Amino acid sequence: MNGAKQIIKKELTRVFTDKKLVISLFILPAVLIIGIYYFMGQMQTAMVNEIEKHVSTIDIQNVPEDFKETLASLKFDAHIQYLEPDEDLTAVKKDILNGTTDLLVVFEEDFLNKVSTYETGGVIPEVKTYYNNSEDYSNAARNNFVDTVLSAYQQKLLKERFEDIDQLTVFRVDVDPESSVIVDDKKAKGKIFGILLPYLITLMLFQGAMSLGIDAITGEKERGTMASMLLTPLNRREIVVGKLISVSILAGLSAAVYAVSMVFAMPVMVSGFGSDSLEGLSLKFSAVQVAELLVILAVMVYLYVAIVALASVLAKTVKEASAFVSPILIIVLVAGMATMFSGNEEKSLGMFAIPVYGNAISIQNILTGELTPVQFTATVGGTLLLAVILTVLITKAFNSEKVMFNA
Repeated sequence: MNGAKQIIKKELTRVFTDKKLVISLFILPAVLIIGIYYFMGQMQTAMVNEIEKHVSTIDIQNVPEDFKETLASLKFDAHIQYLEPDEDLTAVKKDILNGTTDLLVVFEEDFLNKVSTYETGGVIPEVKTYYNNSEDYSNAARNNFVDTVLSAYQQKLLKERFEDIDQLTVFRVDVDPESSVIVDDKKAKGKIFGILLPYLITLMLFQGAMSLGIDAITGEKERGTMASMLLTPLNRREIVVGKLISVSILAGLSAAVYAVSMVFAMPVMVSGFGSDSLEGLSLKFSAVQVAELLVILAVMVYLYVAIVALASVLAKTVKEASAFVSPILIIVLVAGMATMFSGNEEKSLGMFAIPVYGNAISIQNILTGELTPVQFTATVGGTLLLAVILTVLITKAFNSEKVMFNA
């Protein structure tokens, strides 16, 4: 296989001696991924902080006499305006739509009297809250007012009615919720990564194979260097092997840069969501899981390179090759995206053998530590089988003078 080694050496040398290619394939992706994820995390953090700092504007109508005392005791921070009982609310509702007012609270007329004279089976007095659920400030104002102010006021009225409101409580559920949570921390974090990472890896691997494979085959056909190579004593099968292996190595390295960048950058992004459950988000793999992941990525790269190579060898121009590959890219995207919405249902063994989709769900299971040896074997076997079939077809195409010389 000296011919294949020569081809591999030639392709790798061509890429690694070209500074522009090295930057575009291995350096720029890492900088962009980390930069984009960091920017997204910072923007999310800024948005959350802005909502928390915003002082809500709240209008209240028919305010009960003792409600202001509750409001004062809570030291609720808001710009509050008390409306007259007969005041028209149309203008206030328009202000909520326009964003100049965040919340309108309307107590029923004669609210306290209805509360004090309430009898079993009677009509329970209502407090209406008008807000714009498409506006962050309005949403936050409503949630904060209901959870903090109205909840405290309701407890106050209940205490006045029953004195000991604990008598209304039959039992409590999880007084300390954190003490009752039973969770596999590694699996939980793996699921967070598993929502998006398999899809992104699938996309990145195919894009790397597409950009490199088209240029390595159709590009050389267009430039005439492929014809010169075919006229040398090199065996055409060795040329095929050399091309596939060299493009696979380059595509794999490019995808690895993307993947590593995402793993490091994703915790930076999710930290901006302000959830304690995402704190310290990271991944840890056993040696077996690392080996499984590398093998799956390797066969995925080989398959994608074979798909792109077959389309490229049949095309006469780079533009035509791109047109051939584009529909395949859509299929790959859909298959990878399907794992994002697959839920928790048990996958049949046959699904793991489906190329692309099976690879994605296997990566998902590796992240959660649930991939079995049988599932791993099915995934690798199904992917390799299709890749070998494509390699045979590529070799036949290379042996066709009509195909290779665009006759």
